[in-house]
Amino acid sequence: MMAAATLEQWFAVNELFIRYATSLDHCDVEAVVDCFAPDGWLDSPVLGRFEGAAGIREFAQRTARLKQEQGAQFRHVVSNLRVDVEGDDAKAWCYLLDFVTRDGTTELLSPGEYACVLKRAAGSWKFIERRVMMDRPFKLPEMQ
Repeated sequence: MMAAATLEQWFAVNELFIRYATSLDHCDVEAVVDCFAPDGWLDSPVLGRFEGAAGIREFAQRTARLKQEQGAQFRHVVSNLRVDVEGDDAKAWCYLLDFVTRDGTTELLSPGEYACVLKRAAGSWKFIERRVMMDRPFKLPEMQ
């Protein structure tokens, strides 16, 4: 039965969430891939589903291309993290504010939420499942 995370567990999972967000925003593709278990997946209402290391890499490379080709700087801001743990398994949720700055203008794409399933292996937490739920639909700069 899952229970609220200890402070140590909470900080370790929080670090994973922050590492994911900042790595994605800084276009560090391999650091994003490293946040996931080899068979992990991400499902986004805007971009679709990405599975395994190759899929996660493709997802992160898309953000990098938007920055390189169109000057789009993303900022994924996460807060209100809740973590429930049982042994080496966890479920975690947090709120998300997804901003993009392009051509000197910053826009809040949408608030939303991440819902995740995690696994601890060799002392590190990794995402197994990462669902992105946005409060409203939006289009990325390249899709407009």
